[in-house]
Amino acid sequence: MHIGEVAERTSLSLRTLRHYDEIGLVNPSGRTDGGFRLYTDDDVRRLLLIRRMKPLGYSLEQMGDLLRVLDGAGPGDDPEARTVLRDFRVDAAERRDRLARQLEMADEFLEQLDRI
Repeated sequence: MHIGEVAERTSLSLRTLRHYDEIGLVNPSGRTDGGFRLYTDDDVRRLLLIRRMKPLGYSLEQMGDLLRVLDGAGPGDDPEARTVLRDFRVDAAERRDRLARQLEMADEFLEQLDRI
């Protein structure tokens, strides 16, 4: 699929998709004869994974680290890959909990404003 469709499906901007390609985070699987980027469903899944990491505050480097592990043979029998995935899981849970606490504080603040 072309970049416009991918942008629509992932809610990422064209600029972001081009940037991810330029830095090697997610490269489109192909190009047309005219040089236009072509993405597959697997490319879209990678982009959706990245989009889900963004609100948790992961850096582009950290995203790349996770994608490299996933691009390998997979965690299967690789103890190092399993460790990396486990560490990401623990870290993501901690980040999610922190966001949940911030959301609770925001709700309390809104309630206080409503009482004024």
